[in-house]
Amino acid sequence: MIEAEGLAKRYGETRALAGIDLSVPAGTILGVLGPNGAGKSTAVRILTTLARPTSGWARVAGHDVVTQAGEVRRRIGVTAQDATLDEALTGRQNLRMVAELAGLRRAEGAARATELLERFELTYAADRPVRGYSGGMRRRLDLAASLVANPPVLFLDEPTTGLDPTSRVRMWDVIRELVGQGTTLLLTTQYLDEADALADRIVVIDHGRIIANGTPSELKGAVGGTRLEVTLTTAHGGAVGALVPLVAGRVDVSADGRRLRAAVNAGAGVATAVIRALDAVGAVVDDVAVHPPSLDDVFFALTGTGAAAAGQPSAAASDASDADATTGSGANTDAGGPAYAAEPTPRPRTPAMATGTPAASHSDKLKGAL
Repeated sequence: MIEAEGLAKRYGETRALAGIDLSVPAGTILGVLGPNGAGKSTAVRILTTLARPTSGWARVAGHDVVTQAGEVRRRIGVTAQDATLDEALTGRQNLRMVAELAGLRRAEGAARATELLERFELTYAADRPVRGYSGGMRRRLDLAASLVANPPVLFLDEPTTGLDPTSRVRMWDVIRELVGQGTTLLLTTQYLDEADALADRIVVIDHGRIIANGTPSELKGAVGGTRLEVTLTTAHGGAVGALVPLVAGRVDVSADGRRLRAAVNAGAGVATAVIRALDAVGAVVDDVAVHPPSLDDVFFALTGTGAAAAGQPSAAASDASDADATTGSGANTDAGGPAYAAEPTPRPRTPAMATGTPAASHSDKLKGAL
């Protein structure tokens, strides 16, 4: 449903994409991760006909993104990082306007707007100007607008950035429902847990190249072993040397020197041994964690930095001020539920593919980084 080969883009002397290959079958989700400026948004802009590639080709729903751009646009929905809503109009009016632009008849557009407002739990605010919507409400309305014409392919560029945890989980449920109905979805996200929960397959882009691809379990498996993560109060020159005898392989250190990661052999006494070794050299420990590999470990191994340092905040960093409430007197809220909803069970994964021509395979890259 989405295909690309050798896709490259230059802006003057700046290389935004260096030749990526993609193949995303119908009814699957491809998650795209990478540091800020890695080329994720450039790839989305090309695939949605908003930018032309310098070289290479891409097809979406069987149509070339350059020579058949109009056909592509009729078959896709896009939710960009910045909402594209008219703040002077109500939520209902925004959806009806999109329906009219998509060529739906007036009655059909009105019915579709009502259906989507109900689906995204926005009926209570349907006839209020969007300027009074919270961040979570705007994101839901923006996604609803991208679905007005029932597109077979969706591009979601960081759709849950800034949402509170409850709103994020609601959005995940909607995304799963769409894919269950056969929609093909390309998702760029700042949240590694989001990619882990939703994506059938993940690609990691850095400096315009695909440096890793696989299912979440494949990528985490390539990191290997149980992971040790130590956070120090302040950086300490003797910390790495103290850990070397206790770990399997090298110790990765964050840019500020406070966060250390390594693979370890599982054992009940690992954390205690680590604390004692660091204390012996005078390093002050804030936290020690021993856990199975996560996508954050994959990201760290591939890019040399943690997700947060690369502009990829953890779930806890969501902006709680964007809880779903309208502003002004008499405002409603639908924020209810726990502050942090339980992680939903990931849906069964189906095959998807994403390929590239990196300098090394993801397994080699990960092994070399550890």
